Amino acid sequence: MRRTSSMGGGGMSLGLPPFTKAVKWIVISNFAIYFAMLLGRGLAPTYIDYINIYFGLIPEAVVRGFPGFHVPALWQLVTYGFLHAGFSHVLWNMFGIWMFGGQFEMDWGTRKFTEYFIWCVVAAGVTTVAVAYIGLGLYNQSPSTPLFHMLASLVRIPTVGASGGLFGILIAFGIYYGDREVMLFPLPFQIRAKYIVTAWILIALAGALGEGGQGVANWAHLGGAFFGWVYLRMMPRGGLQVATSEGYDGIRNRYYKWKRRQAAKKFEVYMKKHKREDFFDEYGNYKGPGAHDDDKGNGESRGPWVN
Repeated sequence: MRRTSSMGGGGMSLGLPPFTKAVKWIVISNFAIYFAMLLGRGLAPTYIDYINIYFGLIPEAVVRGFPGFHVPALWQLVTYGFLHAGFSHVLWNMFGIWMFGGQFEMDWGTRKFTEYFIWCVVAAGVTTVAVAYIGLGLYNQSPSTPLFHMLASLVRIPTVGASGGLFGILIAFGIYYGDREVMLFPLPFQIRAKYIVTAWILIALAGALGEGGQGVANWAHLGGAFFGWVYLRMMPRGGLQVATSEGYDGIRNRYYKWKRRQAAKKFEVYMKKHKREDFFDEYGNYKGPGAHDDDKGNGESRGPWVN
């Protein structure tokens, strides 16, 4: 729940967060998948285990692929965010997305909000893979030691949950609406959003460091928050779609300018062979005859300028 105050003074009202289109889709799909797997576990538990293996996030599978199928399982960087380990896991993740996500969908629109959420989920997944392999590299133990086996198991353990996307939304809320007061059920009082976000970030950091650097899930939370901050600071207002199109247009324009300069140089060679002047500037633009005749007096004719 959130508290809002009127612009004119001390009026207050309590209301539920907006249940917008993308937020509704995320919440319903996650609960639907969870209950479908819960039902399937009672009917065909082996197949449910396969779903966790193939659609949960396994760092080794993302990097190397599965045995006999040596194609990196990159789809896991997205699909793991729609699987959960238990009811409380999916409940609190979806509750947080509902509490804080609707505001940004109203601000940004459905497309950009969905893009941002998926970006944070993928970023948290990449962080999970990186931490698992970096931990194995930092503790370069003999394969016979228990520590090696414990660290090696990190690259084979599935990670599930939308917490990376949630932490990305939280960091955005802390940046844009940090002074807004919210009431988190079941707490009976209001807290400024920036304090809630700071507390959750510190809890995730303590969990990551307190487990000897092996708190992979907590590192994933921090990865979602950090790369959410990167997105908010680096991406243009239109999001990845605009950034991609601008990048493509920039590359294409540079290519055409290069082709233009090359064509101008070839034409210059031709003109010099026929004892003509250099009529092109450094960008390949045609300047026209007489463009260098700065010493001509008033009234003397000059050639036309053509672009």
